Amino acid sequence: MTEQARTAPDHGLAARIEKREAVIGVVGLGYVGLPLAAACARAGFPTLGFDVDPGKIRDLNAGRSYIDAVASDDLAAHVAAGRFSATGDVASFARCDIIIICVPTPLTRHREPDLRYVTMTAEAIAAHLRAGQLVVLESTTYPGTTDEVLKPILEASGLSCGIDFFLGFSPEREDPGNVAFQTVSIPKIVAGDGPVAAALVQAFYGAVVARVVSVSSPSVAEAVKITENVFRAVNIALVNELKIIYDAMGIDVWEVIDAAATKPFGYMPFYPGPGLGGHCIPIDPFYLTWKSREFGLTTKFVELAGEINVSMPRYVIASVERHLDSRQKRSLSASRVLILGLAYKKNVSDIRESPSFHLMDILSQRGAQVDYHDPHVPVIPATREHGQYEGVRSVELTPEALARYHAVIVSTDHDAVDYERVARHSALVIDTRNVFHRKGISASVVVKS
Repeated sequence: MTEQARTAPDHGLAARIEKREAVIGVVGLGYVGLPLAAACARAGFPTLGFDVDPGKIRDLNAGRSYIDAVASDDLAAHVAAGRFSATGDVASFARCDIIIICVPTPLTRHREPDLRYVTMTAEAIAAHLRAGQLVVLESTTYPGTTDEVLKPILEASGLSCGIDFFLGFSPEREDPGNVAFQTVSIPKIVAGDGPVAAALVQAFYGAVVARVVSVSSPSVAEAVKITENVFRAVNIALVNELKIIYDAMGIDVWEVIDAAATKPFGYMPFYPGPGLGGHCIPIDPFYLTWKSREFGLTTKFVELAGEINVSMPRYVIASVERHLDSRQKRSLSASRVLILGLAYKKNVSDIRESPSFHLMDILSQRGAQVDYHDPHVPVIPATREHGQYEGVRSVELTPEALARYHAVIVSTDHDAVDYERVARHSALVIDTRNVFHRKGISASVVVKS
């Protein structure tokens, strides 16, 4: 921390951070917020978790975790030691020295940014804001959100940013299911609005995670996150388009990618699939395209990538329809189809923006009977966009059950699935993840798509 920052009026917050006395409030206890709250408690900070779901609050205060990245034993130890508790009472914001916002930032139906959860949270914080607090936004958003959206709401409290309270942005970088990188081991991008805020944000996260990377402003930090996810979205779109082209040529795109990946420089493998899932990659490019229009600019390359990725579920269904007709002389509307894997990626229970939902929607609209199996999602919970599936249960993957379906679509390649059983007892398998080839399972019923 610079000497200037040390002598700036930070209301004693730097000293409280250094002594681990600062009370941390984490708003939104999902896949981002809960692991962060647990990391703060593990670092020795008294931590309050805020959520609107009473069920989550009950579970957490009883030491029960619903997120794979946070072990219940670890959580229970923090609760028993008094380092962590959960609440829905926004008046408790006044108790916090640092408030971290980890709420969803989805898209509207018109694919425009939906910041209602950020603005609602900011308004609740503003009602209880006091001098000396640091507010940090972690939710993924477009460059300028912290300064243009969050700051005015907080300053409506009558307090001044940089003088009475402090503001920062630090993009979340969670990767559910990745055991190699967890909250504390992933380098943390941080930025503050002004030198005092920058020093406070760096000091706080430096006490929680292994490495902090400071950038010059919240807008730069916001752009870092957008750039990371646009990079992935564009490259995934490229291999998805190559898959379509190579399929038409009779070339196996997976073999092509594996061979290209042997080049030790200038190439990074990305893999095709049935569409994009998760909270960030399907959404972030559209945040950037929306913001760019403010400057009279178009993002043709990024928008094209988005269009390709959005179109992939329909490409998969077209493949199902084609093979049902050629192999079974059966129409899609007269078929029973099993979606194998509901989560958006393997070995996790995270269903946010999962392409499996889009596959289910299209199949249902076309008249097919649709079920799913997912060892990590036994029952479909309430979702913002797919409420019609709430309460639907995963079917058991028995030989008898598999024999009832005319087609099985591998949408997510969970390890906890007996793929040999699937190949042995299914009439047709559409493999969008190349899992059968990777596991050395050869069967005439399996079709790569």
